[in-house]
Amino acid sequence: MHDFRQLEVWKRSIQLCKTFYFFSVEFPRDELFGLTSQSRRSLYSIPSNIAEGAGRDTNAQFSHFLNIALGSSFEFETQIIIAKECGFFAEDKFQMTLRDVQHIQNMIIKLKQVYSS
Repeated sequence: MHDFRQLEVWKRSIQLCKTFYFFSVEFPRDELFGLTSQSRRSLYSIPSNIAEGAGRDTNAQFSHFLNIALGSSFEFETQIIIAKECGFFAEDKFQMTLRDVQHIQNMIIKLKQVYSS
């Protein structure tokens, strides 16, 4: 078992959840149950799966949940690109969010390499 609260990638993904929550409040109200909800769910899945995997017994199980978190991060990246293309997301907020999620993706990939061996 691993203490997920000590993992920098978990901390950064929690921070991104908080930041994006406030950004997505500005999305159109008619997207509340569409893109807003879906992007929040995929984003919240990242730290949730890191934490769930950290609570498992083996490194292989932890690596499996890191895979799920990574998949969720790419889903989230796609959704913010759609939001940007639809004009729901200001360029500066989009660029900051994109940079943050890509950094988290790289952190997950590196962490997976440690626990996949």
